[in-house]
Amino acid sequence: TGGSNTRLERRAIAEMVMGIVLYHNPACSKSRETLAIIRSSGIEPDIITYLDQPPSRETLLDLLARLQIPVSALMRTGDALYTELGLGIENCNDSRRLDALVAYPALFNRPVAVSEHGARICRPPETVLEILPAINST
Repeated sequence: TGGSNTRLERRAIAEMVMGIVLYHNPACSKSRETLAIIRSSGIEPDIITYLDQPPSRETLLDLLARLQIPVSALMRTGDALYTELGLGIENCNDSRRLDALVAYPALFNRPVAVSEHGARICRPPETVLEILPAINST
């Protein structure tokens, strides 16, 4: 299901030259703060509201590679659903965690920003400053 979403995500990531993609939840204060920091730098990001357009497994694998983190670090491990699904138990593997992220996008540890300069989970929101593209200011 989501084939068109996957194509849109790939296009957004491919078109990031001098831009930034933000996996955003408007209800999350950290996500709103990150968006405000990006905009205050003069950049309008490509926004993916991941609860409405959940990332595909392929996109999550790409994000994990860019972030250079384990799957569990991309998850809200303190969420009751994480515990309920047994995602923190010793014998739970990354494949099962990825399946859960695809099925339950609310487990996604937001906000995540991606640019040509890298990717970051923006907690705290100021972390996004590490990967903002340079803006010509002459």
